[in-house]
Amino acid sequence: MALREGAIKVTGLKQLSRSLRSLDKDAPKALRLAGNKAALIIVNEAKPKIPVGPAAGGHASTSIKAASTRTAARVSAGGKKFPYYAWLDFGGKVGRKKATIRKFHKSGRYIWKAYEDQRSHVAQTLSDELKKAAAPLNPKGG
Repeated sequence: MALREGAIKVTGLKQLSRSLRSLDKDAPKALRLAGNKAALIIVNEAKPKIPVGPAAGGHASTSIKAASTRTAARVSAGGKKFPYYAWLDFGGKVGRKKATIRKFHKSGRYIWKAYEDQRSHVAQTLSDELKKAAAPLNPKGG
């Protein structure tokens, strides 16, 4: 999958994961946890900004989740329970005869906006957490 413009790319995570696994089979979990911690910054920024409406109890914000693997972190929202989330975030036409219109925003209103607003904080958190995860590989600290 292609990276979106402005996405943070960290090179060498696969190699770092392999090196950590050679020390301890559970050590690569720290990489996943680092990604989750960085993604949670975006989740916490976006959730309160999502409007509460009558549809499905109006709780689309509860569908925003952080998820990560050893080599990628992501924020997702919507799903089967809240299929209208994409319309809330990006806009468009829905409903009978496409009568309900929400102005289209190519970059979204909530998740990508939260990422843009918190990008430096996300990058710093990710950097700090990856350094902590890699610390067992360099016990002298230098």
